[in-house]
This record gives sequence, structure tokens and C-alpha cells, in this order.
Amino acid sequence: MATTNDLKNGMVLNIDGQLWSVVEFQHVKPGKGPAFVRTKLRNVESGKNVDKTFNAGTKVETATVDRRTMQYLYNDGTSFVFMDVQSYDQLEVAPEVVGDAQNFLLENQEVIVATNEGRVLFIEMPASVELLITFTEPGLAGDSATGRTKPATLETGHEIQVPLFINQGEKVKVDTRDSSYLGRVKS
Repeated sequence: MATTNDLKNGMVLNIDGQLWSVVEFQHVKPGKGPAFVRTKLRNVESGKNVDKTFNAGTKVETATVDRRTMQYLYNDGTSFVFMDVQSYDQLEVAPEVVGDAQNFLLENQEVIVATNEGRVLFIEMPASVELLITFTEPGLAGDSATGRTKPATLETGHEIQVPLFINQGEKVKVDTRDSSYLGRVKS
């Protein structure tokens, strides 16, 4: 158990038998009336977002979430296989649980796998990854002046938008939260 004063982003709460992850929270002290905590919660299983308000100091039940660093090994067609880097135990994870993270997963990449009572809740990717562009239309001289973009396919098969001056074979940094281009990687 914890109080609403202890809330942190990423904390997992057990509300009415369902697991909810805290996306954001804000302590509000209005001029009149008692203080309260406004939160945005994401259902761990369905991904649904809801806004919920708690009175300040209210007790909330927290879920025990085990976050372990694991290495992505391969996709066998039906599930993604990860290996614990300390115990070398292998874990199969359904594609629905991996979600959008599969757009950025490369073999031997380390990620954080969150579990609760032996059940995998979600895969936590680093904020950004470096990936190779396997296909994009060639850039032209003078294309760097405009803010326009073009589609590019990454080595994982995922397509993102990149500036016109980016060429095939270049390594780029990509934001894993929204698939946005962050910049070139100097080799």
C-alpha cells in the first residue's frame, strides 16, 4: 500500500483487480477545499488511458512489478524470445504484449521486461535506438534547406519519416515512443 503522495511515473497500481500504470500525475492545492491528485493511468493489459482523481493522502494498492534486464534473442513466428542476462532463463512473450516495441527490436538488444506474479506486463525500450536505413529514395543536392520528409524503411522493417538528405545505408537515431527521427549517427 502507498498513499497518493508517493505516486511516481511508471508505478503500477492495483485498482479493482486491474493493473494500471501511472503515466502522469499532478498534485493540486486549490485555493478552496482539500488538496487532490490528478492522474493519467494506462491499463497495463489493454493499453486504455483514463484520467482519475484521488483525494490527497488516499491509500492506493500498489502491484509488485519485477523489472529485469533481458536480451532479445529471436521471433519464432508465434512469440518473441527474451533471455534474462543474469540467470540465462528464456522467456517467451506474445506479440500483443511486445506491442510497438517490435518495430525497434534487433537481435541481442537489451530491454527491460516487467512481470507481475510470473505474467509479462510490458516491454520497456530505451528512449531511443540506433537503426540502419535499408531503403529510401536517394537524396538530392540542396535538399537540406527544406523541412520536408520522405519515408524510409529501417532494418527492422518499420517505416519512419526522415529528412530528404538522408540516404540508404545510413544509421539514424529513432525515438521509440513516437517513431520520430532524432538525427544521424556519426560512425
